[in-house]
Amino acid sequence: MEIPHFGIPPELADRMSMAEQHAYLRSRLSRRRTLVTAGAVAGGLLTGCSDGRAGSGRGGATATRAPSAVTSAAPGALVTPFGRHLAFGADPRTQMRISWQVPFAVRKPYVRVGLRPDDLGGRIEAELRDLHTPGLRGVRAPVEQYYLHAALDGLRPGTTYYYGVGHDGFDPASPRHRSTIASFRTAPASPPERFVFTAFGDQGVGPEAALVDRTLSRRDPAFHLHAGDICYADPTGKGKESDVFDASQWDRFLRQTEPVARSVPWMVTTGNHDMEAWYSPDGYGGQLARFSLPDSGFDPRTAPGVYAFTYGNVGVVALDANDVSYEIPANFGYSEGRQTRWLDRTLAGLRADAAVDFVVVFFHHCAYSTSTHASDGGVRAAWLPLFARHEVDLVINGHNHVYERTDAVKNGEVGRPVPIGGSTDPRRDGTVYVTAGGGGKELYGFPGGVRESYEGRPAKDEPVATFRWTKSRDTEAESVGWSRVRYRGFSFLAVEAVSGAAPRLKVEALASDGRRIDHFEVRRGA
Repeated sequence: MEIPHFGIPPELADRMSMAEQHAYLRSRLSRRRTLVTAGAVAGGLLTGCSDGRAGSGRGGATATRAPSAVTSAAPGALVTPFGRHLAFGADPRTQMRISWQVPFAVRKPYVRVGLRPDDLGGRIEAELRDLHTPGLRGVRAPVEQYYLHAALDGLRPGTTYYYGVGHDGFDPASPRHRSTIASFRTAPASPPERFVFTAFGDQGVGPEAALVDRTLSRRDPAFHLHAGDICYADPTGKGKESDVFDASQWDRFLRQTEPVARSVPWMVTTGNHDMEAWYSPDGYGGQLARFSLPDSGFDPRTAPGVYAFTYGNVGVVALDANDVSYEIPANFGYSEGRQTRWLDRTLAGLRADAAVDFVVVFFHHCAYSTSTHASDGGVRAAWLPLFARHEVDLVINGHNHVYERTDAVKNGEVGRPVPIGGSTDPRRDGTVYVTAGGGGKELYGFPGGVRESYEGRPAKDEPVATFRWTKSRDTEAESVGWSRVRYRGFSFLAVEAVSGAAPRLKVEALASDGRRIDHFEVRRGA
């Protein structure tokens, strides 16, 4: 029997919010009963529905079942876990979240954890979150996906742990599967003298993305920040069209990322390509199923990409810019200001913490960029006053598939030029904004007449240029004097945080082959 495909007609989707798209898709599915499989539709398992309707509340389409309730679709010995990825809990010193995927349902999934690879101790039960994706228009068949998550609390700070994931029929501690054992390290109890973290956005799946992963892993990061547009299962990402997507792209992405993310906490936030209307009214049901992120945001069930954590002397804040974006307004205002109020409180709390020297904020849409998507006026209007008030030290964005870095920006103008190799003090000069969108997806460029300028290729004196940006719902011209470094190539950030009497962030931008293209320092009180 041919599987019915469906989607939202573009003439309707152009006028729909993300919640309206979700309602449309769900109502269409309830009339196409042949697509419904008993107990498999995401959302129905939470509410007792079998007709594919979402559960109450935003994000209600993520199904959760106790391990004992799962009936295996294949012998457990034949089902191999894949796609392991880590994330911190709200306290990186004592909490770690382990997530993975299996190709079929399994019985009694679990994690083994220990201080030695040959002594993994007892079992910690895992939670199943399964997703059913129907045969959306342009996709040939339905997709069933099974994601497993284990929460590890009460860990020792600054300690290396070894772990293995398993289920009935697959024991990672057995000689046959011992090669699957991986490790992670918790954050130290007090700020270390120095540590490194990495960051990029707009990764996708492909050889360039895999190369960036391999290169950044050689920096031995304590954690990695992913600024959204994670795998591009939704290739359009406009939020106003039908936005059908290939759910199996997530399988390919998690396989690609596993060699790094099984040991390095992969801290993601939400981009415009990560809104998937089928799973929940806000499009975040898929992210809730696939990732376990810190529950320190204003509402982890409605905004999984919004959270904060502290590692060493650095406070990190993840935001969901879909909430404030003028450019792509499908989820504009969904938090009704709660995210921005939470941001204000969180930044104030971090600044009041004597152990925190630096505050780093990351999100998807760009506050300052001259590339294809340009700057987003919604981001500037909602959040830049807070960044200035609380003296945020570094802002990391994606969205534009290039590397671009500003001078220190204060009150919308250059507070201090920060040349390659230079330094800045945010208390005096303002904040440096970095677009790190070269994580692996096809690259963008810069407007005509604007040359690349990076380490080894300095720019000659250039006049202030004029670019277009989304000041409101329309674009307007803007004179730009803040764009300092521009590089069209696959790249990522590597940030070394130094504590002590002279704390500083040593920021480097590295090409996918490891070549340095930019570097500068952020110092407070220098």
